[in-house]
Amino acid sequence: MNVFDFDNTIYDGESFVDLFIMVLCKDPTLLRYVPTMVSGIVQYKTGTLRLETALEQYSKPFEEYIATLDDVDALVDEFWDKHMHKIKPFYEQVRSDDDLVISASPQIVVDEVCRRLGIKCCIGTRFDRETGKLGRVCFRENKIAAFREAYPDAHINALYTDSMHDKPLMDISDSVYFVKGNKIKRIK
Repeated sequence: MNVFDFDNTIYDGESFVDLFIMVLCKDPTLLRYVPTMVSGIVQYKTGTLRLETALEQYSKPFEEYIATLDDVDALVDEFWDKHMHKIKPFYEQVRSDDDLVISASPQIVVDEVCRRLGIKCCIGTRFDRETGKLGRVCFRENKIAAFREAYPDAHINALYTDSMHDKPLMDISDSVYFVKGNKIKRIK
């Protein structure tokens, strides 16, 4: 099985940030969350974002906003209609039928793009569609727990990622490919 991180690996950028920007353009009242989002992105990129902090600081605004939406699926469809062009071309060259995408992005976002790409297996951050309440955040060591829960007997032949945050997955993979932009380098 080949396993792929999604954001900045298959997708050129952070899909959740792009989704937030798209929604912000429709609803400028979300400007109040921009400082919180920027802080979270900086902490994530510098490796100082702890799982507990992410849940405490970032889940409440997300939950509140999701609860106001009439049709989350329509929003996700619109997002992918506008952003499929950001899928990196290398993915089609290495694609296999048993690929797995595992991402910190919300499951609903990952599900739709994987459906469009023909990827049957994906894991993302869980949340309740009605309330927006976050469940398991699929980040760092939680990716291992989510992987083992969904595929207890699976073996990772190759992992593609852009981040050392995926070190726990790297440790159980036969090969590891680091993706930076459109360049791929085998590091294990």
